[in-house]
Amino acid sequence: MWQQQELRLAPRERGFHLITAEVVDGLPGLQEVAMGLLHLQLLHTSASLTLNENADPDVRHDLDAFLRERIPGDLPYFRHTLEGPDDMPAHVCASLLGTQLTLAVRDGRLALGTWQGIWLGEHREQGGARRLIATLNGA
Repeated sequence: MWQQQELRLAPRERGFHLITAEVVDGLPGLQEVAMGLLHLQLLHTSASLTLNENADPDVRHDLDAFLRERIPGDLPYFRHTLEGPDDMPAHVCASLLGTQLTLAVRDGRLALGTWQGIWLGEHREQGGARRLIATLNGA
């Protein structure tokens, strides 16, 4: 079985946001898969996807603070500045963290660890709505 669909995520403020429930709710065919894979591809270059802590929101805060400190918007060698001071740092963050995830599916559910969740990293101050292509494959 192959299923592919686009998921639209509402605009969010800069930072990291737990989106596991939105992804699962947007995939009605997930319950039918006993064993398979879900591939998520974010269709943007200034945001990211990552798998990380799903319980303590301080982890999301701390990763955002870490990246803001190490990749500020006022680096003198950035040339790509026409879209604002947060755009080039957003591209750097997205490249470092990535824009794709491949997750195991088992018994109709994502096979995540106890404390794992899917995060959207919004690296722009005003990133807008984000789109994901979700490709589900399994039996």
